Amino acid sequence: MYRSVPVPAATDFVITNARIVPVADESGNRAKAIESGTLTVRNGRITEVAPGSVDTSALPADTEVIDAGGRWVLPGFIEAHGHLGVHEDGEGWSGDDTNEMTDPNGAGLRALDSIDPTDLGFEDALRGGVTSALIKPGSGNPIGGRTAFLKTWGRIVDEMLVTQDLSVKSALGENPKRVYGEKKVTPSTRMGTVKIIRDAFVEARNYQAKRAQAETDGTPFDRDLVKETLADVLDGKLAWDQHCHRADDIATAIRLSEEFGYRLVINHGTEGHKIADFIAAKGIDVILGPLMTSRSKVELRDRTLATAASLAEAGVRIALTTDHPVIPINFLIHEASLAVKEGLDPTVAIEALTINPAAIFGLDDRLGSLAVGRDADIVIWSGDPLDLNSRAETVFVSGRRVFDYDAASGTAHIADPLGPTLISEP
Repeated sequence: MYRSVPVPAATDFVITNARIVPVADESGNRAKAIESGTLTVRNGRITEVAPGSVDTSALPADTEVIDAGGRWVLPGFIEAHGHLGVHEDGEGWSGDDTNEMTDPNGAGLRALDSIDPTDLGFEDALRGGVTSALIKPGSGNPIGGRTAFLKTWGRIVDEMLVTQDLSVKSALGENPKRVYGEKKVTPSTRMGTVKIIRDAFVEARNYQAKRAQAETDGTPFDRDLVKETLADVLDGKLAWDQHCHRADDIATAIRLSEEFGYRLVINHGTEGHKIADFIAAKGIDVILGPLMTSRSKVELRDRTLATAASLAEAGVRIALTTDHPVIPINFLIHEASLAVKEGLDPTVAIEALTINPAAIFGLDDRLGSLAVGRDADIVIWSGDPLDLNSRAETVFVSGRRVFDYDAASGTAHIADPLGPTLISEP
């Protein structure tokens, strides 16, 4: 029989002789790289980042000392828009729980309830230095459901979960109108998709008023999970992750957000370069990508690798995404490299994988940098991550060493979240 083994505890360690790229300091300001420094981790958190070496004789006996040999040390990357565990690699229809395409308003759905932590994509994430991800329902519905932010290593999603109180996924453009148009029901047009969203928010406002009146009167009130979620969006507790590619759909997303007063985050933003100044003036963040796809839909025909640079130069805060499994999640760094090739500042490219997605969703006090107090999601790279020849060699998630690449043999070891499983013969 199988016997459950607890997840190993985080260990205390010090990384020395490293080129440390903190990305940001404790206040969230841009931080310069430390050419030769030391990083200390205790109880799963970063406790010190400093230039120079450390007196190892003064360290507690149980502290592991890791000589980076001049390698680059960065915070773990963040996938800001992916479908890990809900659209599983190599599983076909059985592992595809991305879209509940039976009701255009899926606000009551939660991505967390579909995530399989054994999805091979989680292993690929570690290979690419991705230590956390915001996992979202798909774009088949005008309103897809609540997202979930997870670490990318673990045995049970509840243990991997950082929070599921960040955002709700919504979609404009081709996908929802195709899905429901084929069924000959609303929405079959862009205006039909927007009507579904607008009606849902009007109903949520009415729900808020009735709930408040019931609280005032002290009378019973029947909860509605769909309307509760949308009420949280209206109250600013959840962001609105809006799938949109075309410039006119981006403008529609902004129009809706201003009509109802919720916080909008543009997802994909393929034609964002066309109206970069408009997006910047509105102060709206963009999760851009995937950049490496073919032009598989009409709304992708003007896709360009230069969009990231255009948005950043206009003053838009961007994060980059693979939209895994559209692009394998371990290629997230290559999205950044290609964007740099087309004009994106290399510093901004790394920020788009780390501090920016963390800050967009209010998690920069825990993730996205190597500042003191942050989670020990740390990656040792063989060199500059933006160099195609560099690779993630050692990955820590919450202070646990979960991935190692052996350059000599060309093999990788990924820690088993279930631990050494014991089997007794009958």
